[in-house]
Amino acid sequence: MRIVSFLPSATEIVCSLGLADELVGITHECNYPPEAQGKPIVVRNAIKMEGMTDWEIDETVSRVLRSGGTLYRVNESLLRELDPDIIMTQNLCQVCAPSGNEVSVVLKSLPRKPQILWLTPKNLGGIFENILAVGAATGKTDVANKNIEALKVRVEFVRNKAQKIRKKPHVFLMEWFDPLYCGGHWIQELTEIAGGRDALARQGRDSVRISWQEVKDWAPEVLILSPCGYNLEDAVKHAKDLPREPVWNELPAVRMNQVYAVDAQSYFARPGPRIVDGLELLAHLIHPEEFSWHGPKDAYERFAHHDVR
Repeated sequence: MRIVSFLPSATEIVCSLGLADELVGITHECNYPPEAQGKPIVVRNAIKMEGMTDWEIDETVSRVLRSGGTLYRVNESLLRELDPDIIMTQNLCQVCAPSGNEVSVVLKSLPRKPQILWLTPKNLGGIFENILAVGAATGKTDVANKNIEALKVRVEFVRNKAQKIRKKPHVFLMEWFDPLYCGGHWIQELTEIAGGRDALARQGRDSVRISWQEVKDWAPEVLILSPCGYNLEDAVKHAKDLPREPVWNELPAVRMNQVYAVDAQSYFARPGPRIVDGLELLAHLIHPEEFSWHGPKDAYERFAHHDVR
């Protein structure tokens, strides 16, 4: 079987099922797990965003999408050479990976039509369904079911423990800094399971722009800096101007020193098996006295949020 992945979460799912050897093509963003490294890169960014500010990235992405352009370039000649049996892609977010129209165009160039597996989860249950769908399509249903059960045990452990905690702090997970975006899709659900509340997040829906006034009114006691697609180092770097916001020092989370930058790329933005690691990380950040974090040290750090005005 020859599998090509058009998105990092699919790559992680495929490898979690023991199918790394069947994976013949990936995207430039597929940096996990280690066994996925070195595979032929079929998908790359169509726009060079290195050196851009968050605002410039948002403006560029919005302009390209409004004009009907694409953010990704598929190497069609390489794809024909790889001759995949299955292509795994998504139709959830045009910013995250090649989506509907782009995939349709690519398919026209292939002499042999592969199976297209659309992975478009909007919540935690949808992520588990995607893992099962990949298992079913690759003959690994038993492994997928076993993996899902193990993930669900971890989810229920967090849920049951968090339910016994009376205080449910106001949380705000910031999915982009400039302009400001709330959390989308599974973020609100994860926060609630972890024992917090994020009324600014949009359950099962896209992340959208919000105002700093809305953040001030919500008065978060825990602030999670989780810019979509960034690792921890990039999150900290791009967050450096946040303390300049007029309302910054009025936020309870800032006053209580409960502001954390996280590795969003690994734990929150990709709907794969590590989303449960993200849940466990959230539980630790919201209720550190109840939940320990046993994952990598570079998953998060307390943000040095001094007033720089």
